[in-house]
Amino acid sequence: MQLDMSAEELKSALNRLRRAQGQLAGVIKMLEDGRDCEDVVTQLSAVSKALDRAGFSIIATGLQQCLTSEDPEIRDSVQMRARLEKLFLSLA
Repeated sequence: MQLDMSAEELKSALNRLRRAQGQLAGVIKMLEDGRDCEDVVTQLSAVSKALDRAGFSIIATGLQQCLTSEDPEIRDSVQMRARLEKLFLSLA
């Protein structure tokens, strides 16, 4: 199944990923500079949450498309359900 995101959904997901990319660059810099462990872990946690949110947003869009699909083979497919479940669990 191809993911068809609206311009707004795509922009939101890309913004989240770019934010996470910037935060990750910050973590790398903090490690290189020998920053405090607590600060590094806090920033690393923020990166992880940003990536999770982007991932859940993308998966939710795919799920919505499956549920509203006109094609009953896509909408009612046990295989599609298993694929989406696997994607959700990969982020859990």
